[in-house]
Amino acid sequence: MSKRDYYDVLGVDKNASKDEIKKAYRKLARKYHPDVNKEADASEKFKEAKEAYEVLSNEQKRAQYDQFGHAGAQDQGFGGFGGGAQDFGGFGDIFDMFFGGGTRRDPNAPRQGNDLQYTMTLGFEEAIFGKETDIRIPKEENCDTCNGSGAKPGTKTKTCTHCNGSGQLNTEQNTPFGRVVNRRVCHHCNGSGKIIPEKCNTCGGTGKVKKHKNIHISIPAGIDEGQQIRVAGKGEPGENGGPPGDLFVVIQIRPHEFFEREGDHIYCELPLTFSQAALGDEVEVPTVHGKVKLKIPAGTQSGKTFRLKGKGAPNVRGYGHGDQHIKVRIVTPTKLTDRQKELLREFNEIEGNESLDEQEDSIFQRFKKAFKGD
Repeated sequence: MSKRDYYDVLGVDKNASKDEIKKAYRKLARKYHPDVNKEADASEKFKEAKEAYEVLSNEQKRAQYDQFGHAGAQDQGFGGFGGGAQDFGGFGDIFDMFFGGGTRRDPNAPRQGNDLQYTMTLGFEEAIFGKETDIRIPKEENCDTCNGSGAKPGTKTKTCTHCNGSGQLNTEQNTPFGRVVNRRVCHHCNGSGKIIPEKCNTCGGTGKVKKHKNIHISIPAGIDEGQQIRVAGKGEPGENGGPPGDLFVVIQIRPHEFFEREGDHIYCELPLTFSQAALGDEVEVPTVHGKVKLKIPAGTQSGKTFRLKGKGAPNVRGYGHGDQHIKVRIVTPTKLTDRQKELLREFNEIEGNESLDEQEDSIFQRFKKAFKGD
């Protein structure tokens, strides 16, 4: 099945800003996160949204995707940070034929190992306050039996006699442009420049084995959805004595049942009864830092927002705290006792006797005018 357009997946325009892309992804993540949504296709929709976000939130990947589509995103190493030569459908061979090829790469030169990516899911409070934890990841390590050479202990690798250790085979060809050299990877040694007469029984001659490694991770307080932590030197081992790659831990955050987060600010709704809003009250409000008391002024309207300064998330770079924004929602009761109904009817009668004409700016006055055609 062909992949859907990433912009369609997130429901954004192709000119959408980074903030719009991030907001759209968070909305889908909250809706389809497997810990929240138990529908059969929720997990696939969550993965699809995550894949789209990882590409469109990265300027380089997004540019490649806009130009080449899904193939461009894959060329950037989507789904992993592994490098390697890209195949452009034979254009490299054509270029070599006419221009004699590029700079010859020494197959025995030190090369840095590939980077690894690990996705970690945190609880809402864990992301707010940070944590110390260990993760267990599968990764390639140099084989202990052959020390990464791929040769059976007691034997040695040999220089490939077909390419003389260069890893490339050169063929000359006469063309209308003159004699040119076409370079191709040596198929006898697969470009390594070495032949292994007797392969190591442990790794089968690859010099690498798969192992699970425990790695300690420090999660900084205030980390947000989609951010990543770089752990230097914990990627794949290098080649020919080159340095190892890095490990990138990408953060996902489980939705909270009460709080929502936008950057360093936290948002929530506060349900109030009609009497609390009309008469005023002092209520306890939950925050990630504990409960605080909030004074509700008499006459508070539904939709009114209060701000608790400094009660949001800490900035991951150490620039203070965000705020908590509390939006009032007046809850209409659905089950009333006879006494409650009696009192409300009495209140309605009293309210009806008041002159609303004097309240020119009231919502009731504007409502009346709309129906009278004034």
